[in-house]
Amino acid sequence: MTTHAPAAPPTAPAAPARSRTLALAVLCAGMLMIILDGSIVTVALPAIQDDLHFSPADLTWTVNAYLIAFGGLLLLAGRLGDLIGRKRVFVAGLALFTAASLLCALATGQGMLIAARFLQGIGGAMASSVSLGMIVTLFPEPRERGRAIGAFSFVGAAGASIGQVLGGVLTEALDWHWIFLINLPLGLTAALLAVRVLEADRGPGLRAGADALGAALITAALMLGIYTIVGAAGHGWASARTLGLGALSLALLACFLLRQARAAQPLLPLRMFRSRNVSGANLVQILTISGMFGFQIIVALYMQQVLRYGAAATGLAMLPAAVAIGAVSLLLSARLSARFGERAVLLAGLALLLAALGLLVRLPTDADYVVHLLPTMLLVSGGGLVLSTLAVLGMSGAGPQDAGTASGLFNTTQQVGGALGVAVLTTLAGGRTAALTAAGHPAAEALTAGFRLAFAVAAGLLAVALLLAAAVLRSPARS
Repeated sequence: MTTHAPAAPPTAPAAPARSRTLALAVLCAGMLMIILDGSIVTVALPAIQDDLHFSPADLTWTVNAYLIAFGGLLLLAGRLGDLIGRKRVFVAGLALFTAASLLCALATGQGMLIAARFLQGIGGAMASSVSLGMIVTLFPEPRERGRAIGAFSFVGAAGASIGQVLGGVLTEALDWHWIFLINLPLGLTAALLAVRVLEADRGPGLRAGADALGAALITAALMLGIYTIVGAAGHGWASARTLGLGALSLALLACFLLRQARAAQPLLPLRMFRSRNVSGANLVQILTISGMFGFQIIVALYMQQVLRYGAAATGLAMLPAAVAIGAVSLLLSARLSARFGERAVLLAGLALLLAALGLLVRLPTDADYVVHLLPTMLLVSGGGLVLSTLAVLGMSGAGPQDAGTASGLFNTTQQVGGALGVAVLTTLAGGRTAALTAAGHPAAEALTAGFRLAFAVAAGLLAVALLLAAAVLRSPARS
């Protein structure tokens, strides 16, 4: 593998296996809290709307404020980790996320909740951006690294579905404030353990690579781009607002790339994109996450709006997918990658995901869970193969000095893919449903037809991802 751990100082012995395992557990705990929060909010939105008197349009900002800050700052936070130390950025991110969670729980008005969610996004970006980079340096041996990334992917998958179940239970049993209060013990414990367990690392300092102009350009481009994507569902993809903001975001991105080509110490070294694995893995991830994150949202809407499941029942219905993904990523992914290579395992995982979405294209209005939905939940186990192998491939072309930046880039494309998938698929589903409703079709039939269109488009995204992965990606050479 072309990624190596940075050389330890002459007086510092290599970290023993136990300390590295504890460090991995702390990184996974921090990621669990952040992923948990991202999904736990979705099932509590109706309760938040009723309590704080949000309009339907304003309610989306409880999600979008977090998404814009999180996705917009990942790349900058990853670079800061390279410059001032990843442990420092990780601990600061956890502390900010935890404090912002308390503000969310105490919110008595719309403005306070939205502002606190934005702060949560900043803290989440700081902690998430450096996590993969720290795992890469902690586990330089390919087999161990594969197992570590598999565990990390398992936590991400488990956190997403546990959040849906826990959000429904807490909201129905107590109230929505508790979905944020639960972050306090998790965040404080993870931050305190991180201070004790994670090894201190020192970067060259801000003066060695503080590209302030580049940071401003990419942060503005990403935030504006995600803002444009999440707003397109309400304003239309061909509206003057969407096209104008989209063009401005692309212009800022072009200026950033020009700056990176000329800067002595670029924020995002363009040499990283010479690696077909870095470029290809990030493109494949955008397509895959677009399809699968949209799938997660659309299936939940189908179960609640068509099948009339409650919030807790919807979360429980999604639980087999999380268990399947977790089991595959934790128990099989690293072993299969060691034997067949990451590329082959990734292709197999994408094929399983494509089959899972294909089953939903003909979903009926009166679906039986065991017959029509459970097979899809089990086939989604392919995500356990995809998430971990994409992470290995996406990090394989980055040297130790760029590990934080590559981690930030990988997480950034994940967030952009999620925002794009939700915006595109929900817009297509809503448009199809509205047209059929206007034509006199029953509500359940119109909703189901809209969701089937979204599933078909998501399957198309997965098909393109599969073809791209087969054509571009290569398993890294083993040490």
